[in-house]
Amino acid sequence: MALRVNGKVVTPTGVIRQGCVEINGDRITAVAEYPSVRDGHWILPGFVDMHTHGGGGHTFTTGDAGQARAAAAFHLRHGTTTLLASLVSSPFDLMRDATAAYAPLVREGVLAGIHFEGPYLSSVRCGAQNPEFLRDPSFDELTELIELGDGAVRMVTLAPERDGALEAVKLLTAHRVVVAVGHTDATYDETRAAVAAGASVGTHLFNGMRPVHHREPGPVVALLAAPNVVCELVADGVHLHDGMLTFATSVAGPERAALITDAMAAAGMPDGGYELGGQAVTVAAGVARLTSDGSIAGSTLTMDAALRHAVAAGIPIADAARMVATTPARAINLGDRLGALQVGLRADLVVLDDDLNVVRVMRGGSWVD
Repeated sequence: MALRVNGKVVTPTGVIRQGCVEINGDRITAVAEYPSVRDGHWILPGFVDMHTHGGGGHTFTTGDAGQARAAAAFHLRHGTTTLLASLVSSPFDLMRDATAAYAPLVREGVLAGIHFEGPYLSSVRCGAQNPEFLRDPSFDELTELIELGDGAVRMVTLAPERDGALEAVKLLTAHRVVVAVGHTDATYDETRAAVAAGASVGTHLFNGMRPVHHREPGPVVALLAAPNVVCELVADGVHLHDGMLTFATSVAGPERAALITDAMAAAGMPDGGYELGGQAVTVAAGVARLTSDGSIAGSTLTMDAALRHAVAAGIPIADAARMVATTPARAINLGDRLGALQVGLRADLVVLDDDLNVVRVMRGGSWVD
């Protein structure tokens, strides 16, 4: 029996003010105007977070399947119906154990895949990554992880200036693993070489990157200018000034700008002491920083809060909806299955009130408790 959800429906092409989404089973079967609707809630596609380390007091960074399941459930309540489990730089044993632990959750659909943010990163731009674990890309390590994951490894962030990085990009993309450029001191030309080799994402643009300079544009300009690169943006007012958020969005367009949380376990939790990749983190006034040197250490953001922040900064809601769902889904090669309110895609949607607070969440045609 078909189910109908009525309200202000946000599609990839705009807003249907008096609209409805029709669902049969786990699929969207119709998106249309519904003139009898009056002042309904906002209906957006389920959020897709391609970069999150945890939330609700639970973390993805330790390779613990129970923790991963609980973190995914926390973000699901905030409208994130699809997410990657992001790890931070760590020893290979942990990367291998996490892949083995999370692959069943990927097959089950709890996770959309694994994202290794490191350890093949710049020590100069490591941010909150543990410098003890940073190293050059390893062909053998990556090959083993790809084979062990059997499709579970979906994205790897690396610094293109490290020895062997371009060969790693080619290896990963040959196995349909998305390569992101991040935590990098690369030059403009080094970044362009990585993009030419197949890199297609910029990890939390501006953060953990050589800054823009008019005589050496660096990675930010190279990534923004590349027509096939999706740029991650953390819309929390801490990682990026709102002026930079809207500027980057205007340059890349909503089809190449993806909002992410970069959340850690402290998302949705009180201020206090936490841990990330073996390093102590202090959260004060909702901002997570390394206890040792004050570097930003992920965020306490959720995707619904990121959406609200982006809209408050002046990004139209139809564009913001693409940035929290359609664009990240396409960036991680899931755009043919989910990420938009379109006929034939999985019935993932978020119902929001006029203040863009979550009212209800649907995943695969079923309402989430």
